[in-house]
Amino acid sequence: MNRRIVTAFYLILNILFSIVIVLMNKWLYIHTGFPNITLSMIHFLITFAGLIICEKFDVFCLKDVAIKEMLWIAMTFCGFVVLTNLSLAYNTVGTYQVAKMLTTPCVIILQMIFYKKHCSMLVKATLIPIILGVIINFYYDIQFNIVGTIYATMGVLVTSLYQVMLNTKQKEFQMDPMQLLYYQAPLSAILLLFVIPFLEPLEQTFTKTWSPVDLIMVVLSGVVAFFVNLTSYWIIGKTSPLTYNMVGHSKFCLLLLGGSLIFNETLAINQVIGITLTLVGIILYAHVKLNFADKRYPDCNNGRDREKTVTQSIILYESL
Repeated sequence: MNRRIVTAFYLILNILFSIVIVLMNKWLYIHTGFPNITLSMIHFLITFAGLIICEKFDVFCLKDVAIKEMLWIAMTFCGFVVLTNLSLAYNTVGTYQVAKMLTTPCVIILQMIFYKKHCSMLVKATLIPIILGVIINFYYDIQFNIVGTIYATMGVLVTSLYQVMLNTKQKEFQMDPMQLLYYQAPLSAILLLFVIPFLEPLEQTFTKTWSPVDLIMVVLSGVVAFFVNLTSYWIIGKTSPLTYNMVGHSKFCLLLLGGSLIFNETLAINQVIGITLTLVGIILYAHVKLNFADKRYPDCNNGRDREKTVTQSIILYESL
């Protein structure tokens, strides 16, 4: 009973933090105009501080790896976070969420091109409603704009590249996501520190008078972003892939509702159809991948190998 209560508690926290971070970032972009790249850098620094604390309490153990080995993955990590945040800033919450789901087919295409990996016709078939649903949603989005579409597209491409690289590095170095993030976060913050003066006017950040509420919201968003990672890490390790998958669908639907209620984002009936198609495609894709894992690991239905394989496959559209 205690284990069930703890598991339910972490699931609720993960759903709550995942929804709050998106809505909080959207609020910062709309009401304060806080610079995007600077906000991402602050998130990286707070995440690194949180990881140091977690390591001290033995939540995970450190594993040595050469910094040069982490440079490319840190660069794509920067691009992934910055571009998805820009997509959130310029698109509605609903369109931002739907666009992220294109990551799944994009990752599969990248793996087929660069790693010669092949997937079954059934898996390819599940990608059709995902792609079709995203296209329909963008086409009928009443707040459609070219800049938002460009950022969303670039975000999907870089996120997909990051996911492929992350999966490769995990296998190469035998490291879990928290161990990799321990190196990624500070290195990514340093990289952004060098590009901020060129991409964001310094006066926009340092000479503008920010209210105490603005600054508190910025710090809180960083703390919430860290707890999204922490609770996701715990859930991946302690629950089944199917549970995590269902949690992801819950976040998706609740974020659409939150965007509608908080930011007065209306959905046209054709957008609802597009979103439904996308969600159905993701559910079918997860179902097919889970069945594949059952056949691949028939004697370890609750084993760590199966959980890692399936979970990495079905949560590609989740933010870090």
